[in-house]
Amino acid sequence: MYDQEEIKPYDSPSAKGEQVEHMFDAIASRYDMLNHWMSLDIDKRWRRVAIRQLAPYRPQEILDIATGTGDFAIQTAKMLSPRHLIGADISEGMMAIGREKVSREGLSDVISFDKEDCLSLSYPDSRFDAVTAAFGIRNFADLDRGLREMCRVLRPGGHLSIVELTHPVSFPMKQLFRVYSHTVLPLWGRLVSKDERAYRYLTATIEAFPQGEEMTGILTKAGFREASFRRMTFGVCTMYFATK
Repeated sequence: MYDQEEIKPYDSPSAKGEQVEHMFDAIASRYDMLNHWMSLDIDKRWRRVAIRQLAPYRPQEILDIATGTGDFAIQTAKMLSPRHLIGADISEGMMAIGREKVSREGLSDVISFDKEDCLSLSYPDSRFDAVTAAFGIRNFADLDRGLREMCRVLRPGGHLSIVELTHPVSFPMKQLFRVYSHTVLPLWGRLVSKDERAYRYLTATIEAFPQGEEMTGILTKAGFREASFRRMTFGVCTMYFATK
Protein backbone atom coordinates (compact mmCIF):
# COMPACT_ATOMS: atom_id res chain seq x y z
CA MET A 1 0.00 0.00 0.00
CA TYR A 2 1.22 3.49 -0.90
CA ASP A 3 0.93 6.37 1.54
CA GLN A 4 -1.62 8.34 -0.45
CA GLU A 5 -4.03 5.39 -0.47
CA GLU A 6 -4.56 5.81 3.26
CA ILE A 7 -5.41 9.52 3.00
CA LYS A 8 -9.13 10.32 2.85
CA PRO A 9 -10.87 13.66 2.28
CA TYR A 10 -13.04 13.46 5.38
CA ASP A 11 -12.93 12.02 8.88
CA SER A 12 -15.45 9.30 8.14
CA PRO A 13 -15.49 5.49 8.24
CA SER A 14 -16.79 5.29 4.66
CA ALA A 15 -14.55 3.95 1.90
CA LYS A 16 -12.09 6.31 0.24
CA GLY A 17 -13.78 5.96 -3.16
CA GLU A 18 -17.12 7.10 -1.72
CA GLN A 19 -15.48 10.07 -0.02
CA VAL A 20 -13.63 11.10 -3.18
CA GLU A 21 -16.87 10.93 -5.17
CA HIS A 22 -18.66 13.08 -2.58
CA MET A 23 -15.79 15.57 -2.45
CA PHE A 24 -15.64 16.15 -6.20
CA ASP A 25 -19.43 16.35 -6.49
CA ALA A 26 -19.32 19.04 -3.79
CA ILE A 27 -16.61 21.22 -5.40
CA ALA A 28 -17.49 20.54 -9.06
CA SER A 29 -19.01 23.96 -9.82
CA ARG A 30 -15.87 25.79 -8.67
CA TYR A 31 -13.23 23.23 -9.58
CA ASP A 32 -12.16 24.67 -12.96
CA MET A 33 -11.79 28.21 -11.66
CA LEU A 34 -9.72 27.12 -8.69
CA ASN A 35 -7.64 24.70 -10.73
CA HIS A 36 -6.65 27.25 -13.36
CA TRP A 37 -6.12 30.07 -10.88
CA MET A 38 -3.95 28.06 -8.53
CA SER A 39 -1.73 26.84 -11.37
CA LEU A 40 -1.69 30.29 -13.05
CA ASP A 41 -3.10 28.47 -16.11
CA ILE A 42 0.13 26.49 -16.48
CA ASP A 43 -1.94 23.30 -16.18
CA LYS A 44 -3.10 23.87 -19.76
CA ARG A 45 0.50 23.78 -21.01
CA TRP A 46 1.20 20.64 -18.98
CA ARG A 47 -1.72 18.92 -20.68
CA ARG A 48 -0.58 20.03 -24.13
CA VAL A 49 2.87 18.54 -23.57
CA ALA A 50 1.34 15.24 -22.48
CA ILE A 51 -0.96 15.13 -25.50
CA ARG A 52 1.90 15.85 -27.92
CA GLN A 53 3.56 12.65 -26.73
CA LEU A 54 0.67 10.71 -28.28
CA ALA A 55 0.53 12.64 -31.56
CA PRO A 56 2.99 10.45 -33.54
CA TYR A 57 0.84 7.36 -32.86
CA ARG A 58 -2.47 8.89 -34.06
CA PRO A 59 -4.72 7.08 -31.53
CA GLN A 60 -8.32 6.82 -32.66
CA GLU A 61 -9.94 5.28 -29.57
CA ILE A 62 -8.90 7.06 -26.37
CA LEU A 63 -9.90 6.64 -22.73
CA ASP A 64 -9.38 9.57 -20.34
CA ILE A 65 -9.33 8.24 -16.78
CA ALA A 66 -10.53 10.44 -13.90
CA THR A 67 -11.67 12.90 -16.56
CA GLY A 68 -13.31 15.32 -14.11
CA THR A 69 -14.81 18.26 -16.00
CA GLY A 70 -13.26 17.09 -19.25
CA ASP A 71 -10.46 19.63 -19.80
CA PHE A 72 -7.91 16.98 -20.80
CA ALA A 73 -10.46 15.19 -22.98
CA ILE A 74 -11.35 18.39 -24.82
CA GLN A 75 -7.72 19.38 -25.40
CA THR A 76 -6.94 15.86 -26.61
CA ALA A 77 -9.85 15.83 -29.04
CA LYS A 78 -8.82 19.18 -30.49
CA MET A 79 -5.14 18.29 -30.86
CA LEU A 80 -5.38 14.64 -31.97
CA SER A 81 -8.77 14.44 -33.73
CA PRO A 82 -9.54 10.87 -32.58
CA ARG A 83 -12.56 8.97 -33.80
CA HIS A 84 -13.90 8.55 -30.26
CA LEU A 85 -12.81 9.61 -26.79
CA ILE A 86 -14.44 8.43 -23.56
CA GLY A 87 -14.04 10.38 -20.35
CA ALA A 88 -14.48 8.11 -17.32
CA ASP A 89 -14.95 9.35 -13.78
CA ILE A 90 -16.57 8.45 -10.48
CA SER A 91 -18.13 11.90 -10.02
CA GLU A 92 -21.35 12.64 -11.89
CA GLY A 93 -21.16 16.24 -10.70
CA MET A 94 -17.84 16.79 -12.45
CA MET A 95 -18.92 15.01 -15.64
CA ALA A 96 -22.18 17.02 -15.83
CA ILE A 97 -20.05 20.14 -16.20
CA GLY A 98 -17.82 18.29 -18.68
CA ARG A 99 -20.79 17.41 -20.88
CA GLU A 100 -21.85 21.07 -21.00
CA LYS A 101 -18.34 22.14 -22.01
CA VAL A 102 -18.12 19.45 -24.68
CA SER A 103 -21.47 20.55 -26.11
CA ARG A 104 -20.34 24.19 -26.25
CA GLU A 105 -17.18 23.13 -28.07
CA GLY A 106 -19.20 21.16 -30.64
CA LEU A 107 -17.45 17.90 -29.71
CA SER A 108 -20.41 15.81 -28.56
CA ASP A 109 -20.00 13.49 -31.56
CA VAL A 110 -16.44 12.73 -30.48
CA ILE A 111 -16.42 12.84 -26.66
CA SER A 112 -18.73 10.88 -24.37
CA PHE A 113 -18.69 10.36 -20.61
CA ASP A 114 -19.14 7.23 -18.50
CA LYS A 115 -19.51 6.92 -14.75
CA GLU A 116 -16.88 4.32 -13.91
CA ASP A 117 -15.04 2.91 -10.95
CA CYS A 118 -11.51 3.33 -12.26
CA LEU A 119 -10.37 0.35 -10.18
CA SER A 120 -12.81 -1.93 -12.00
CA LEU A 121 -13.49 -0.64 -15.50
CA SER A 122 -16.38 -2.07 -17.49
CA TYR A 123 -14.54 -1.99 -20.83
CA PRO A 124 -13.22 -5.14 -22.56
CA ASP A 125 -9.54 -6.00 -22.83
CA SER A 126 -7.49 -4.14 -25.46
CA ARG A 127 -10.30 -1.66 -26.18
CA PHE A 128 -8.30 1.58 -26.55
CA ASP A 129 -5.33 2.87 -28.56
CA ALA A 130 -4.35 5.29 -25.78
CA VAL A 131 -5.20 5.92 -22.13
CA THR A 132 -4.68 9.30 -20.51
CA ALA A 133 -5.02 10.71 -17.00
CA ALA A 134 -4.47 14.23 -15.67
CA PHE A 135 -4.30 15.00 -11.95
CA GLY A 136 -6.48 12.06 -10.96
CA ILE A 137 -4.65 8.82 -10.27
CA ARG A 138 -3.32 9.98 -6.90
CA ASN A 139 -6.95 9.72 -5.70
CA PHE A 140 -7.02 5.96 -6.35
CA ALA A 141 -7.68 3.87 -3.26
CA ASP A 142 -5.54 1.13 -4.86
CA LEU A 143 -2.95 2.54 -7.27
CA ASP A 144 -1.65 -0.84 -8.46
CA ARG A 145 -5.14 -2.08 -9.27
CA GLY A 146 -6.06 1.12 -11.09
CA LEU A 147 -2.93 1.01 -13.24
CA ARG A 148 -3.48 -2.67 -14.04
CA GLU A 149 -6.97 -1.79 -15.24
CA MET A 150 -5.58 0.99 -17.43
CA CYS A 151 -3.11 -1.50 -18.88
CA ARG A 152 -5.80 -4.15 -19.39
CA VAL A 153 -8.06 -1.95 -21.53
CA LEU A 154 -5.13 -0.68 -23.62
CA ARG A 155 -4.32 -2.59 -26.78
CA PRO A 156 -0.85 -4.13 -27.14
CA GLY A 157 1.45 -1.40 -28.43
CA GLY A 158 -0.88 1.29 -27.15
CA HIS A 159 0.34 4.18 -25.03
CA LEU A 160 -0.31 5.65 -21.61
CA SER A 161 0.15 9.37 -20.92
CA ILE A 162 -0.22 10.67 -17.36
CA VAL A 163 0.13 14.17 -15.91
CA GLU A 164 0.23 14.39 -12.12
CA LEU A 165 0.95 17.04 -9.55
CA THR A 166 4.07 16.31 -7.54
CA HIS A 167 6.12 18.01 -4.88
CA PRO A 168 9.45 19.57 -5.93
CA VAL A 169 12.54 17.84 -4.57
CA SER A 170 15.14 20.62 -4.84
CA PHE A 171 15.80 23.82 -2.91
CA PRO A 172 14.24 26.40 -2.96
CA MET A 173 11.13 25.19 -4.82
CA LYS A 174 10.60 22.36 -2.33
CA GLN A 175 10.32 24.85 0.53
CA LEU A 176 8.28 27.40 -1.44
CA PHE A 177 5.82 24.74 -2.61
CA ARG A 178 5.34 23.51 0.94
CA VAL A 179 4.47 27.00 2.17
CA TYR A 180 2.09 27.54 -0.78
CA SER A 181 0.35 24.18 -0.45
CA HIS A 182 -0.13 24.46 3.31
CA THR A 183 -1.30 28.08 3.44
CA VAL A 184 -2.52 29.58 0.16
CA LEU A 185 -4.14 26.45 -1.24
CA PRO A 186 -6.32 25.60 1.81
CA LEU A 187 -7.23 29.28 2.22
CA TRP A 188 -8.55 29.57 -1.31
CA GLY A 189 -10.25 26.22 -0.94
CA ARG A 190 -12.10 27.55 2.07
CA LEU A 191 -12.99 30.90 0.55
CA VAL A 192 -13.99 29.79 -2.93
CA SER A 193 -15.06 26.15 -2.74
CA LYS A 194 -16.34 26.33 0.86
CA ASP A 195 -14.60 23.01 1.47
CA GLU A 196 -11.19 23.54 3.03
CA ARG A 197 -10.91 19.83 3.84
CA ALA A 198 -10.99 18.96 0.15
CA TYR A 199 -7.97 21.11 -0.61
CA ARG A 200 -6.08 19.95 2.46
CA TYR A 201 -6.71 16.42 1.20
CA LEU A 202 -5.43 17.28 -2.28
CA THR A 203 -2.27 18.78 -0.79
CA ALA A 204 -1.69 15.72 1.37
CA THR A 205 -2.02 13.35 -1.60
CA ILE A 206 0.46 15.38 -3.66
CA GLU A 207 3.04 15.05 -0.90
CA ALA A 208 2.40 11.33 -0.34
CA PHE A 209 2.13 10.18 -3.97
CA PRO A 210 5.08 8.19 -5.39
CA GLN A 211 6.93 10.06 -8.11
CA GLY A 212 9.85 9.91 -10.52
CA GLU A 213 11.76 6.63 -10.62
CA GLU A 214 9.49 5.07 -8.01
CA MET A 215 6.44 5.74 -10.16
CA THR A 216 8.03 4.35 -13.34
CA GLY A 217 8.80 1.19 -11.37
CA ILE A 218 5.14 0.96 -10.34
CA LEU A 219 4.08 1.36 -13.98
CA THR A 220 6.41 -1.46 -15.01
CA LYS A 221 5.00 -3.68 -12.29
CA ALA A 222 1.48 -2.95 -13.60
CA GLY A 223 2.40 -4.35 -17.02
CA PHE A 224 3.78 -1.37 -18.93
CA ARG A 225 7.18 -1.11 -20.59
CA GLU A 226 9.42 1.78 -21.62
CA ALA A 227 8.05 3.81 -18.71
CA SER A 228 9.64 7.25 -18.49
CA PHE A 229 9.03 10.51 -16.67
CA ARG A 230 9.69 14.20 -17.12
CA ARG A 231 9.48 16.82 -14.39
CA MET A 232 7.98 20.16 -15.40
CA THR A 233 7.88 23.64 -13.82
CA PHE A 234 10.58 22.88 -11.25
CA GLY A 235 8.98 19.58 -10.30
CA VAL A 236 5.49 20.87 -9.47
CA CYS A 237 4.15 18.55 -12.16
CA THR A 238 5.48 15.26 -13.55
CA MET A 239 4.56 13.63 -16.83
CA TYR A 240 4.73 9.86 -17.34
CA PHE A 241 4.69 7.95 -20.61
CA ALA A 242 4.58 4.19 -21.11
CA THR A 243 3.71 1.50 -23.64
CA LYS A 244 1.73 -1.72 -23.27
